[in-house]
Amino acid sequence: MAGMKGLKKKRRVQIIFVTIGALVLATGLIGFAFRDGINYFRSPTQVAEEPPAPNEVFRIGGLVAEGSLVRGMSETVTFSVTDGANTIPVEYKGVLPDLFGENQGMVGTGSYVNGTFQASEILAKHDEDYMPKEVLDTLKEQGVYVDPNS
Repeated sequence: MAGMKGLKKKRRVQIIFVTIGALVLATGLIGFAFRDGINYFRSPTQVAEEPPAPNEVFRIGGLVAEGSLVRGMSETVTFSVTDGANTIPVEYKGVLPDLFGENQGMVGTGSYVNGTFQASEILAKHDEDYMPKEVLDTLKEQGVYVDPNS
């Protein structure tokens, strides 16, 4: 009978190690995914200077240019995203986030086709709390964004 008890204990230890291994692996993969591109996006200047291939899906971040937002009769919305130096036209079919508006930060996912960013997803970055630090730094560098708290 003693052999049975030892086997159960051994099995339990194996399960614990497998679980720990799986958690470490999952954490590593999530970290890799984040590093690999979830937070990475290009500014309009980067897109203008090195236009991505039409089949490449990437993210663009910047401010919605003033006077550029046009809500069409259909679901298509057009606007421009700017970083102060360059402006890229954006086309998006779908419902815009509540906080979306001109002079607001945004990040879009999609591809760059014939000089227009065809967005599949738009995220509104309402203020500094939501805006990724990289966008803020880029906008501050180019003198577009002025920190209201400073």
